Formats: sequence, structure tokens, C-alpha cells
Amino acid sequence: MDVNSRGTVRVEPGKKRVRAYLAGQLVADTRHPSLVWEVPYYPAYYVPRGDVTAELVPTGKTEHSPSRGDATLYDVRVSGAWAASAAKRYADSPLPAIRDLVRFEWAAMGEWLEEDEPVYTHPRDPYHRVDILASSRHVRVEVDGVTVADSRRPFILFETGLPPRYYLPLPDVRTDLLTPSATQSHCPYKGAATYWSVDTGQGAHPDLVWTYRAPLAESQKIAGLACFYDEKTDVYLDGELQERPRTHFA
Repeated sequence: MDVNSRGTVRVEPGKKRVRAYLAGQLVADTRHPSLVWEVPYYPAYYVPRGDVTAELVPTGKTEHSPSRGDATLYDVRVSGAWAASAAKRYADSPLPAIRDLVRFEWAAMGEWLEEDEPVYTHPRDPYHRVDILASSRHVRVEVDGVTVADSRRPFILFETGLPPRYYLPLPDVRTDLLTPSATQSHCPYKGAATYWSVDTGQGAHPDLVWTYRAPLAESQKIAGLACFYDEKTDVYLDGELQERPRTHFA
């Protein structure tokens, strides 16, 4: 693995063709992206300057990173659309591997493609794995001391860097205690999730349960199943109370 690192930042070449669009117009198209782990959880795409097709207009502003150095900020312009301060370049970075690259703000772009498939939220991490296994283990979930789910047919999702997640059939869940939420989230490995809040009569717990109604192909096993935040509920596995995990979702 060809890696250039400084502090907690890791840089390595990507193998996928990557494209970014703004208002339906091409911003960048590269077969040589770089994956840059600015945070431990997932990488960002940095694109060679020569593979940028949009106009980059200097804003006159800079941004400092202790590990990457000073970045020049640019507006991104295509015909009929622009995104303010949506690109940056670390031309004098202490990391030589990123000096000639451009980083686009993910959310500022309208669409990202890896090869010919859309990807959401952030790039897929090549070292990230998701395994979904059918199980006969007994899973019981309590909220405020009330059993809100009880199942012996979970699908257990094992995902790199996260605790196991127990996806349960809706007939095994007290759906009478669930209220649909307007909240949505996106995962590059599983797809779009919708949420429920839970109220056992002792006050509402917002967005405590989620489901993937139409997950991505590789995660079809969890379609329509309900999953509770272990960080915020009491989960009994085969009768044994589990310690609440500590994650950035807590």
C-alpha cells in the first residue's frame, strides 16, 4: 500500500474512476483520485488539477489545517451555477502528495459517481467491510424499562469500526410505540435510512430506531428491518445485558 502520512492524515491513490457534478454539469472526472483520511472514520477524494473541468475562482480566503497546511479556497463555477468556497487546494502542504490536488466539498456537489454508480455521504473506504448474517440469537431491547422489541430471528450487521447492529423484523417490534420521523440519513454502504421516535409513555426518544426500506444491493438482507441505537437503549443478547457502546452516534 502506497501511503503518505503526516499526523493522523493518510494519503493513498484510489483505483476507481470518480466524477463530481454540480447542477447536472461535470465538475471533475478522474481516473486517478487520491483518498485522504482527514478523519479516522472515512476518506475524502482529492482530484488532480488537470482532471477538473469546472472553473475555479479564487475567493481570496484561506483555511488552515495543522496537518495539511494552508488551503486556498475557490468558488466552483459551471454554466449557470456556482458553489461558494466549495473547493480548496493545499499548494504548499507539508504533505507533498496533495499539493497538486483539489478537494471539493462533498455536500456542495449535486452528485458523485464511483465508476457509473452514485455514492452518497462520503467515498467508500476500501478498508471498510459490512457483513450481514442471519442469526437465531435472542435479542431484546428495552427503553425506559419497557420491552420495545423481542426477537429470535435478527440479522446482525457487522461493520468495520462500529458495534454489531441488530436488525429485527417489524412483527417483533412494538410498532405501537413508534412514531415516524422526518429525519433521513445516507450511508455509502447501505443507502438511505428513515427513522422513528420511541415513546413508552415517559417521554419521546427522537430518532431512536431506523430502517433501510430500499437498501443498496449489497445490503438487501436488512431491507425493511428495524434497528435500535445500542448506545441509547438497553439491549439483552441471549438474556445478558450488553454494555452500551461508545461511538460518535452516542
